[in-house]
Amino acid sequence: MNSKFCSHTPEYIQVKTRKSFSYKANKLEQYAYMCDLKKTLDAGGNAVLECPSGSGKTVSLLSLIVAYQLHHPEHRKLIYCSRTMSEIEKALAELKNLMAYREKEKGQREEFRALGLTSRKNLCLHPAVRREKKGNVVDARCRALTAGFVKEKKLKGEDVELCVYHEVCTSSD
Repeated sequence: MNSKFCSHTPEYIQVKTRKSFSYKANKLEQYAYMCDLKKTLDAGGNAVLECPSGSGKTVSLLSLIVAYQLHHPEHRKLIYCSRTMSEIEKALAELKNLMAYREKEKGQREEFRALGLTSRKNLCLHPAVRREKKGNVVDARCRALTAGFVKEKKLKGEDVELCVYHEVCTSSD
């Protein structure tokens, strides 16, 4: 690894990242990606980072984040967003592999929690919507119970059903 990309990186991150990277070696662009992310974390900001498909974004991000969060326990919240449910599932699987690798390398298990929040199909609480199997049907049924125009109809006295779970969540706003 070339330290010119990350000259302000403390040695603990350089060492932990190298040792916690779950593949034999990381590519120069992966290291640069991790350095950019670390600068953002140090500044307390948010980041939107892009790299081409197949460049190892997920493992790079997770390798740095795990090392950083374990060294800075006050920074225990990471929100990892992705466009599709399958991408979130892949990220969680990659995190599981990374943590297994770290345990093997260090000889001890580290406490690190992750939670994948995915689609309405997996998260909806409404019994009639939960019974649906197809994601597009779940989305349509959910919108039919939560859309603003449906709520307006209800307020005008029309006989429409609203999602009680959604109403409870939005009433606290």
